[in-house]
Amino acid sequence: MPEPTLYLFDGHNLLHAGAFGDHGELRDRLASFVALRGVRGVLVFDGSGVDARHGPLHVRYAPDADAVLERLAAEHRGHERVCVVSSDAAIRRTSGQEVASRSSGACLAELRAVEHDDRPRAPLAERLDIETRARLERLRRGR
Repeated sequence: MPEPTLYLFDGHNLLHAGAFGDHGELRDRLASFVALRGVRGVLVFDGSGVDARHGPLHVRYAPDADAVLERLAAEHRGHERVCVVSSDAAIRRTSGQEVASRSSGACLAELRAVEHDDRPRAPLAERLDIETRARLERLRRGR
């Protein structure tokens, strides 16, 4: 299945599966995750709170987060690639075959792997081998 364009996150599942201090820390990590991938995300928590948008990540609160995740998956699966992230196997199964699913643990492993690095990178020319640089130079000169 191609890479998802919409991630639906079960907030409390991820919060309890990871070592996050609070909702805000989880929200910030997921906002970075979806932004770096160039996709959208919806993080849904059980309970009450203020719905908000953080870049490409929407944060929602609902009396029953599972029901919201199922509804969102059903609404979007026909026109985009959806991935439900939850430790609740029932949610992952009821979302439908068209929807990808990941456990909270698998998603947390991806979050750890996607660390943003602000260190300056070497110029491209310095990262290419001599033969590749020579071929590119010939192409640039039209030979």
